[in-house]
Amino acid sequence: MITLLHGTLVEATPSVAVLDVGGVGFEVGISGTTAASLPALGGDCRLFCRLQVREDAMTLFGFSTKEERTMFDRLVAVSGVGPRLALAVLSTFTVSQLYTVVMAEDDKGMAKVPGVGKKTAQRLILELKSVFAKDHGLLAADVPAAGQLPLAAAPAPSALDDARTALLSMGFSPQEAELALDGYDGSGMRVEELLAAALKRLGMDA
Repeated sequence: MITLLHGTLVEATPSVAVLDVGGVGFEVGISGTTAASLPALGGDCRLFCRLQVREDAMTLFGFSTKEERTMFDRLVAVSGVGPRLALAVLSTFTVSQLYTVVMAEDDKGMAKVPGVGKKTAQRLILELKSVFAKDHGLLAADVPAAGQLPLAAAPAPSALDDARTALLSMGFSPQEAELALDGYDGSGMRVEELLAAALKRLGMDA
């Protein structure tokens, strides 16, 4: 079982990273959260991994933290949730944000994940609430302790977050998206304005 890869990042997209480990290239499926934490191409990179073996394929998934990998394991254990949907959840929320959504029973927030309808959102919340209650190892330092959880739903993404997500969905690397949005804090600007400015920096027409 491959549980960790440590090597040089040679390729990166919002959903796939390729690591050169001792001259062997490993293609790894990743979430948007992990993609945003990757180093620049050519940089030293470490990913916690999970290998899924099926009759027709072997697929490797990588995560920037052990907590995200554990959350991936818990998600794919839910009936009807495969690796792609699990990565979509982890691309929409960090582990701490997911904790907030689940414990607040915010099915509308959960339904913001691409491919998750109301019924799936409710089932995810039901099963993950039990997971968070039992698996305290998932509670990272930035996750509120039990009894300290605000009753409000997870905060809505800012215009800057939306613009960054839009750039990643267009195929730009996390590094390109960060460079294009460098210097903007999103205040006083709509998503469309931020995206237009970013595309201009990237040499594309808005």
